[in-house]
Order: sequence, then C-alpha cells, then structure tokens
Amino acid sequence: MLKLSWSYLMAKPWNTGLNILLLALGLSIITVLILIQDQFENKMNRDASGIDLVIGAKGSPLQLVLSSVYHIDFPTGNIPLEEAGKLSKNRLIKNTIPLGLGDNYQGYRIVGTNHDYLELYGAEFETGEAWRLPFEVVLGQVAAQKLDLKVGDTFVGSHGIASASHEHDEHPYVVVGVLEARGNVVDQLILTSVESVWLSHDEEHDHDKMEQEVSKTGLPEARDEEARELTTLLVQYRNPIAAVQLPRFVNSRTALQAASPSFEISRLFELLGVGISLIQGLALVIVSIAALGIFIALYNSLKERKYDLAVMRAIGASRGQLFVLIVMEGLLLTFMGAVSGLLIGHFFLLVLVMVNEQGLMSGLTAFVFLSSEWWILGYALAVGIIASLIPAWNAYRTDIATQLTK
Repeated sequence: MLKLSWSYLMAKPWNTGLNILLLALGLSIITVLILIQDQFENKMNRDASGIDLVIGAKGSPLQLVLSSVYHIDFPTGNIPLEEAGKLSKNRLIKNTIPLGLGDNYQGYRIVGTNHDYLELYGAEFETGEAWRLPFEVVLGQVAAQKLDLKVGDTFVGSHGIASASHEHDEHPYVVVGVLEARGNVVDQLILTSVESVWLSHDEEHDHDKMEQEVSKTGLPEARDEEARELTTLLVQYRNPIAAVQLPRFVNSRTALQAASPSFEISRLFELLGVGISLIQGLALVIVSIAALGIFIALYNSLKERKYDLAVMRAIGASRGQLFVLIVMEGLLLTFMGAVSGLLIGHFFLLVLVMVNEQGLMSGLTAFVFLSSEWWILGYALAVGIIASLIPAWNAYRTDIATQLTK
C-alpha cells in the first residue's frame, strides 16, 4: 500500500512538488519563529542573570539596558565618576560593576570594566590571564576566533560602536587572555580596564608615566582635576527592599537613570510578541492553503482513478484498504512537506546567524532540535489526514459494478 501510494504521487511530480513546497514554506516560517523565540528568550535571560539594575544617563531605559547588558545598542551617554562613586556607597547596593563603552575593534566592542564582570558571568580562561595594566585586554571566545587574535597579539582600537571609525593609534592594546566559550554575551566582547578606555581618549596624557605608576601602585584612580566619566553601572541589590526603593531614589533624586533589565526585557518581549503573532498567523494561512491544495489534488486524482480503484476491489482489495490508500497519500505529502519545512527553517536561521554575527542574532544556533518541533510534524500529519478524509471516504464508497460497466 505504501509503495502504491508513492507511485501515485510520483505519477504527477509537479503537482506533488508544488503541494510539498507550499506546505514546507508555511512550516518553515513557524520553525524559524520557534527557534528564534526560544533561544532569544533564553539568551536574554542568561545574559541578564545576576544584574538587578542598570544605572546610566537619562534617556530610554530599554536602550540603556540593551547597550549595557546585551551590547546591541548605543549608550544613552556618560555619567560623572564622582556621582557614580557616591551612589555605589548606598546601603541598598551590594555591589556595582562599572562599564566604560565607546570603542570597538572591527565591530567587536571594547568594554572597560573590572574583574567582577568576569565573575558575574563565570568566565574561565582558555589561555592567559586577566588584565592587570591598562591597555591589556581579554577576548571572548567568539571575538578571538573571528578576529584571529591570541595571547601576545596587539591591535589598535577605533572610536565609536561602528567598525569604520577613527583609530586610537597612540597606544595599542595587547591580548593577555582568551576566555572559554560560555554561550553568553562575554563571548562577543573585548574586555579591559576602565582606565584603558579613559586613557585611549586622553590625547595629552603621559602614557609612559602612567604605566610606571601602575607598576608600583596598581590600577590608577581618577585624580580630582580629571573629570572622568563612566557609561553605566551594573548593580546588585543587597536585599529585596532595594528593588522597590533604589530605582525610585535614582530616578527622582539624582540626575541619573535606573532601569531594571527584567522589566525592560519583559516589555520588549510583549512588543515583539505582536509581530510574532502576526507572522505566525501568516504562516498558518499558508499552511491552510497548502492543506486545501492537498485536498484538491487528492480529490481530482480520485476522479481519474475510479477505474483503478474498482479493479483493485475486483482483485480483492477491501473498502478499508482503499480508504487507507488515500489517507496514506495525504500523510506522505504532509510528512515530506513537514521534513522539508523543518530543514528550510533551520537553514534559514543558519543564514541569519551568519549574516548577523555581531548583531542581535549572535549567539543563536541552527544546530538544535526543540521538542516543540515534534508538534510541527504532528500538526502537519494532522493536516494531511484532514485534507484526505473526504477523498478517502469517496474511495471507500467506490461501486465496483458501476465503474467497471463504464
């Protein structure tokens, strides 16, 4: 029966291929959405883990979170180091991690911070060690691979977030460590001290004198006469009550802005959810059209094969076998369409990730199979059964005498 169903489908390859392609396109859209939504939410939650609050310059709170936690947007501005230092001593704050942004190397962001940032993401070294002096950097695994850099190599950073910008050629960075792959935002970053970011923008600073001071006393602190700035502070609460009091205090009593990553990302998911629902609706319409196409193909095919079915009945086939034969054709069509749709969906995501290596899609992978994809396969087979029920019932009612007499 399976061989016979396959032969009937292959007798009209163009019709069969068109129905498979139409169904595959609809299911591939659903597959891509499921893969992106699942991995994107997991990635966003993983990257924000351990960060209770982001404090920065006034502006869009979502932009502040995206630029400081996920490094996929432009910063809202800088904040005075003195004011950030006073805020860090607040009794509601357990720990703060400073960030200095604004430079890049071939599109990969150079982030000035301290060693607490490595501990926050559980970073471990594949080779080398953490930075100790200004202009020493540690590379995330993806950044090291894409830039083809290793411990001991040097490079010159560029001003701004975009890759094509003014280069700071006064002092090159030297790679002192490469991190193991962690599957989080650190993989895409170039990490160094905040002092490195300050001094790379300070054209009149005596770098040689600075290095001599650092070798004796450790990392330098900003002097009173130097109006140093940070981009943002990543904050960890001391106790649960801080979640209520601290954001309100920062936003109302200071010139700074506080944004909660969990709240802003939830709001982002709500905004994206509308677009995702619309695209899913479009995909379901395409799948419905494919189901209608399968029904029409089976119904028309049945009209042309009534004599064949009558002969099959005459040589011993039962009504139930004819019913199963038609249903099996619908299942074969939808099974091939579902498998093709899943493959196309994964391939399309692979292309998206390759095109957006440093963007929002970075960190996603097409080489994963989610349990929800089984539901796509089951849904496709259900469509095949429903589309073939009426043609199968007509085959079941085939009258041997009437057809053979004709």
